[in-house]
Amino acid sequence: MGRLSIGKVLKSLKRLLILSVDALSPPLSGIGRYAWELASRLPLTRSIDVVRYMRQGRWIENPAVLLDPACRLPRKSWLQRREPKLVANWRLRQQCRGALFHGPNYFLPEYIDIGVATIHDLSIFRFPETHPLERIKQFEANFATTLARAAHLITDTEAIRREVIEMFGWPEDRISAVHLGVGSGYRPHDDYETTNVLARFRLCHGRYSLCVATIEPRKNIDLLLDAYRELPSAMRSQFPLVLIGNEGWQSGQLHDRIKAFCAEGWLHYLKFVPEADLPMLYAGARLFVYPSRYEGFGLPVLEAMASGVPVISSTDPALVEVGGDATWQICPEDRTAFIQALEQGLEDELWRGGAQSKGLSRAQRFTWEACVEETVRVYQKVL
Repeated sequence: MGRLSIGKVLKSLKRLLILSVDALSPPLSGIGRYAWELASRLPLTRSIDVVRYMRQGRWIENPAVLLDPACRLPRKSWLQRREPKLVANWRLRQQCRGALFHGPNYFLPEYIDIGVATIHDLSIFRFPETHPLERIKQFEANFATTLARAAHLITDTEAIRREVIEMFGWPEDRISAVHLGVGSGYRPHDDYETTNVLARFRLCHGRYSLCVATIEPRKNIDLLLDAYRELPSAMRSQFPLVLIGNEGWQSGQLHDRIKAFCAEGWLHYLKFVPEADLPMLYAGARLFVYPSRYEGFGLPVLEAMASGVPVISSTDPALVEVGGDATWQICPEDRTAFIQALEQGLEDELWRGGAQSKGLSRAQRFTWEACVEETVRVYQKVL
């Protein structure tokens, strides 16, 4: 049986859909990208009567404005600022009554009696030491109440779906795995296409390894640096390692190491890179490396595969689910194995060719159109 179109899935869906856009802030994180794809695509499904957007209890007419770094939302009125929380929640509950609410970033607000929430991973519970105290307190205060009011949960992978079921005793028929997608800009680009972007970063097509990740403990950047430093100096000189990612929590010592290795010449840390440049930086890489200890999905791995770049990742279950047999997967604690994989990944043309071909084929399975379609099927289950 072929896939139903979104329009057919939504044929009987004649309700107001409210989507939380709290995660829409530039630069977009992986969760922010997910929220934006939903926000921009759901209104195009003709069978939804109305899609409205809410951010921290305030209605947003056009979520695209939230992607503008200069965006400043109007301040609440004097009466709104003086309004007691119980009264504000009552008012919002009345405004949202009869609507289907989707919280794409873990939580449902207090004024929502029932809704759908997306749980991207359980790292806050499994590895609390990798999160700041403020984030832990947020989950302690709001996650249990979200589960109590959620009619259905969504996860990015089957791996996280199984974790939620096992950790919280969640009913299997009330949780669905919906894979994320990859943008059309992530595709193979030849050296002619990448030249202008790479030149701005003093890089040459096919002459560097790449890792795109927030600089924080869970991403396991320390292991990557240790392994790369053990490569022959000539190899490091020929194929330097490029790191792209914002500074994360608890990364002071790691940044000291990054600074020292950049001074040695074999590491380039680009920090934040405009999203428009990322497809060219991916496509220009000779090898993509992602040693993360734990992921809910791993969008960078998918983006690298779609760009035609061989990928080495960890054996984290979500990354294995996304990469399948197209990526080389290594235990995230095995430095020796990473060293060997890096050497072979940079030099073994037979493996590289197979990885590129398999990666491109596998990436075609993950589209934002399919993500939205499967999300709409979840809405149908709730209704």
